Amino acid sequence: MHRKWLSAALVGAAFMVAGATVAPAQETLKIGGIGPLSGGGTAWGLAAQRGMEIAIEEINAGGGFKSGGKTYKLELLMYDDQYTGAGGKAAAERLVNQDNVKFIVGPVGSPPALGVISVTNPAKVVALTNGYAPQILKNDTKDPYNFRIYPTNIEFGPPLIKWLKDNAPEVKKVAMLAPNDAVGQSVAGALAADYRKQGFEVELELFERGIKEFTPLILRMMAKKVDAFEFDGNSPGDAGLMLKQIRQAGFKGKVIQVGGPGSDEIIEIAGPAAEGFLSYGVFDWDTPAGKKLRPIYEKKYGKGIINQFMPAFYHTVFLLVDAIKRADSVDTTKVRDALDAMNGFDAGIYGPVKWTGKDFYGVNRQLMFTYYLAEVKGGKLVTKAKFQP
Repeated sequence: MHRKWLSAALVGAAFMVAGATVAPAQETLKIGGIGPLSGGGTAWGLAAQRGMEIAIEEINAGGGFKSGGKTYKLELLMYDDQYTGAGGKAAAERLVNQDNVKFIVGPVGSPPALGVISVTNPAKVVALTNGYAPQILKNDTKDPYNFRIYPTNIEFGPPLIKWLKDNAPEVKKVAMLAPNDAVGQSVAGALAADYRKQGFEVELELFERGIKEFTPLILRMMAKKVDAFEFDGNSPGDAGLMLKQIRQAGFKGKVIQVGGPGSDEIIEIAGPAAEGFLSYGVFDWDTPAGKKLRPIYEKKYGKGIINQFMPAFYHTVFLLVDAIKRADSVDTTKVRDALDAMNGFDAGIYGPVKWTGKDFYGVNRQLMFTYYLAEVKGGKLVTKAKFQP
């Protein structure tokens, strides 16, 4: 009996060992994150980082995901680009050359995005970036690996400007404030052209990045009898200061930002001066998706400001993971091709999304989804219009 018991125990142990050896080992897949964690765009960078962190925690808590016969958990490596082209390039070089990352989410903003893709495309690293400069997608790379995860003024500018024309007939002349660099000029130039196509007069004023006193520019524009100010894609830090100084200068007309969502930060900086401010947005926190995501965010980060960029970067992690699963591989060429074919993907945030851009950029790498125009009333954002892609 003792020998029989011992034999059975040994057989059972053998099965346990065999079972342990065939169980799939979980591997770590590093995802690079880049964003402005300092400077005027800090609110955007923190939103990007936190959106990615929440998504990664959710995926890992569910056991990770399978691809190519392996089970992966995710790890985020996040670097600050300081909202500069040099910072974006340096962060990408570190992720690609030192950390051996094959997938990067971010950055936020055109200068660092252009710096990032100068590194990632030659290295065949998949980059899911943001930034309004057309050159991000319309570049000279023969076989690019980059995608844009956010609509730009090229896509949403004309509908929003038409709304302003239809709903604010008193506005005839618009003052635009934009940074005096290649990116600011290209983005502001396109937006100014859209305003002119709708019949508006446009006064465009360029300023040097880094200045904090905008009053001289504002007074110069007011002397030209403008009816509205347009902030273009300026960061929340700069836009908030502009708005505050515009109202302090006595301007009573419309102030709008067609681009650069960051209304919560702008309201905090401008205070009561934010009343009546009109801003483009890409997420409605009163939707079922918003009501589900907000408590998760607040539990982890508190009930302070929550930026609309956060859901976009949360969404992008799921977009990337789904592409890796569809490719059944972490090979970047296969994942890129899987991303190309993901029209209709729905992560429960924006509904089905689609890639566009072939006619303007030469590639269908521009992600589109529903966007909004909101107005500040009583210190809160109130949706004025909803636009379907």
